[in-house]
Amino acid sequence: MSNSNNNRHTIILMQTSQNRGTRTFMDYDSVNHAMDGICALYERKLKELNPAIRNLSYDISDLYNFIDGLADMSALVYDTSIHAYLPHDRHWIKQKTFQHLKKLAR
Repeated sequence: MSNSNNNRHTIILMQTSQNRGTRTFMDYDSVNHAMDGICALYERKLKELNPAIRNLSYDISDLYNFIDGLADMSALVYDTSIHAYLPHDRHWIKQKTFQHLKKLAR
């Protein structure tokens, strides 16, 4: 199954606040790169909030709180078998970021 995450174009749709003007998207060439991007987004936010701290650390619950704190976040992952994007919700994104970080921690 891990191979299914490789080379599948992934679009992350997000809205940071209730203001519709904060809607944006990020696109990646794989699910794994998208999960890297979400982690990097959170890490940038942490650095903004804590500019004096050089080495920030966080755990998965902190990342989940960040994802849950957004007005909206979802993913569209390209499925070559049907030549279309499949939508995934915030819960799926949290599962994938957890699996991704677990692999990086090994």
